[in-house]
Amino acid sequence: MNRSTLLHHARLLAAAGLLAALAACGSDRQAPPAALPSAAAPKHDSRLALVPAPASMTPGEGRLALGNGTTVLAGDEAARAVAGQFAALLERGRGIRLRIGDDKQGAQGAIRFVLDPARADAGREAYLLEVTPAGATVRAADATGLFHGAMTLLQLATIDAAGAWLPAVRIEDAPRFSWRGFMMDPARHFWSVDQVKQVIDAMALHKLNVLHWHLTDDQGWRVEIRKYPKLTEVGGCRIPAGDGGIDPVSGQPRPYCGYYTQDQVREIVAYAAARHITVVPEINQPGHATAAIAAYPELGSTSTPLQPSSEWGVFPNLFNTEESTIAFLEDVIGELVPLFPGTYFHIGGDEAVKDQWEASPRVQARMREVGAKTEMEMQSHIVARLEKFLAAHGKRLVGWDEILEGPLPPEATVMSWRGTEGGLKAAREGHDVVMSPSGDLYLDYLQTESPYEPPGRPATITLRQVYDFEPVPAELEEDRRHHILGLQANLWTEHTRTWERFEHHVFPRLAAMAETGWTPAARKDYDDFLRRLPAQLERYRAWGIGYALTPFQVDAVAVDDRKAGTVEVALDNPLGYAVHYTTDGSEPSASSPAYKAPLTLTLPARLRAAAFADGQPLAPARDYAWDAASLLTRSDEQLGICPDAGRLLLRLEDDGPADGERAIFNTTIFYPCWQWNAAELDGVAAVKVRAGRIPYYFQLAHDEPHRTFEPARSAHGELDIHAGGCNGQRVASVPLPATTGEDGFVELEAPLAESPGGRQDLCLRFTGDTRPQMWVIDRVTLQLR
Repeated sequence: MNRSTLLHHARLLAAAGLLAALAACGSDRQAPPAALPSAAAPKHDSRLALVPAPASMTPGEGRLALGNGTTVLAGDEAARAVAGQFAALLERGRGIRLRIGDDKQGAQGAIRFVLDPARADAGREAYLLEVTPAGATVRAADATGLFHGAMTLLQLATIDAAGAWLPAVRIEDAPRFSWRGFMMDPARHFWSVDQVKQVIDAMALHKLNVLHWHLTDDQGWRVEIRKYPKLTEVGGCRIPAGDGGIDPVSGQPRPYCGYYTQDQVREIVAYAAARHITVVPEINQPGHATAAIAAYPELGSTSTPLQPSSEWGVFPNLFNTEESTIAFLEDVIGELVPLFPGTYFHIGGDEAVKDQWEASPRVQARMREVGAKTEMEMQSHIVARLEKFLAAHGKRLVGWDEILEGPLPPEATVMSWRGTEGGLKAAREGHDVVMSPSGDLYLDYLQTESPYEPPGRPATITLRQVYDFEPVPAELEEDRRHHILGLQANLWTEHTRTWERFEHHVFPRLAAMAETGWTPAARKDYDDFLRRLPAQLERYRAWGIGYALTPFQVDAVAVDDRKAGTVEVALDNPLGYAVHYTTDGSEPSASSPAYKAPLTLTLPARLRAAAFADGQPLAPARDYAWDAASLLTRSDEQLGICPDAGRLLLRLEDDGPADGERAIFNTTIFYPCWQWNAAELDGVAAVKVRAGRIPYYFQLAHDEPHRTFEPARSAHGELDIHAGGCNGQRVASVPLPATTGEDGFVELEAPLAESPGGRQDLCLRFTGDTRPQMWVIDRVTLQLR
């Protein structure tokens, strides 16, 4: 059994024995619980809990009964197509089978879909929905509006003790923005055709209308180009880092591969179009090009042989600037343009570090040939060529906001990801803009402080933060605001290895983004959104959409008083829903004590807590237990980030086993340092640290100088421990071994030279640069005299 597999299994076994200890601050290491069964789904009241909220809504009197005999009527072919989609989704999600008939028939209590040219002024996505006890009608000038109306009608469908019904209501609705997008990244981790279709279905239910498909990157080329077969034969496969890239049976390298054939692309694009979603492909250049250059080395700017990378970050590898390489890009785009009938084509342009161009005499000569004074102007020359090529094929170019750093064709559209500043600049210069800032709309960032969060990127983007993002900067002049086409949420998948994690990252945050994209700004209300959210979770369960439980669970933080034999426990639900708890091991209910203030419990103590809305639990209760021994141990999730670490927290997986669940560690890559804040050091004789190693698989480009570490004083470095924070007194130091034990861990016991006593911020820091591996902490235990 190899090191990382042992690391995984040993950690799972250790976790089982440490459940009580690791629960001390709300980290209990159990697998995330399954979603609530349908029978326990939170009940939403008769209010119209729609997501996104419509532009105008007037409740009526009474309700329209639904049943297997209810008729859906439509006139022309387009209306019948929408009627059929509505009926299929209602049967799938609610188990109600409708009859579809011709609108000429007429029927009491029927649901009608009507294309009405008189509503053309309202816009192609607008609709009017009216429900009375006598029947329901959706009217729109275009099938797109009818479809959005059908999605609203689907949300209104309610089943309770009285049966199935639609509430009486009048809704006049249209979107605020024309671009309401979601970006899917199969380049890092590949998603099947069926999984892409699931995303499209979920987007339709949220009234999103643009799927941005990130098809190429350093880690993989994911779309068939018939003129260049090596793009997928070579560029479509990478060897994962460490043990994840080794076949556990043969011991041989196991490639990670995947790409979409052109026939599959047509299938997906048609599937999206039937749901009124446009697919925008992205072929990234001149950076994020490692996979393509690995397939065709003549495209690169370096003589170093390349392979599709198993690392993450910003790479130096750029396409070269030769005319033949521009022709290659035009060939690729030329094959893809017929597959994507939408208006836009994304050409990337981000994070193109110019070191290789600066060092290349040939690139410098090429710059002189085309009159480019800087490397950025050289990139702009390529962008202009691609823009002209796309325009000749009836397409508009979209690129990340770096394309603004050089001359930009006026027709180019800018996707602003480095904050909103690029979008503001682009709009003022007359370019259309899609706002997609990483600090607000990147869904691979962690969404709560819960230890149950799956691997993800640094920082936290909460549901509230996504909801509050405003795509139109207040400082943008009124006559330039029309250039803001809308907004887009992005999910990069470096750390999203499984479909369950994909859904966890996306939902329910996508619902918050969708409301900003659709609902008039004046009608947005976060508190009301939270009141409507439980009903949306019920729909997710009915429609088979997985979602994150962490925002709906209860976290606990415990502070012990060893002398008194008590623990003070603070409870929190990340979204602020009501918390109820028990201390006798029973299941909490809405009639259990409501949490108001921190609880003082006598050790040993047990507590179960859940968040509630409308008297029903939003997620399964979480179980916590503490005793005197457990309070002397902290897991890596319970440790803080040292101030000098730049607060760049990552939740990273171990590299093995090759399949199945892997251990997860909280760590930093810029400064290997952890902190146990306010550790009680009275009577502590030593600190025991259980540490392991995982591959260091990051490319930092120009951020590399910001990665720092304390110099090693021995062959393999040390574990240093400081009291009073990292700038305080060093109270212990232990040399690090050359290798870990057979179980993948090493137990480091550090006697305190002089115990400072009292509560101290205990800083734990590894010295030396140990790449290509990095040390991670599994747990820390204070040992008493």
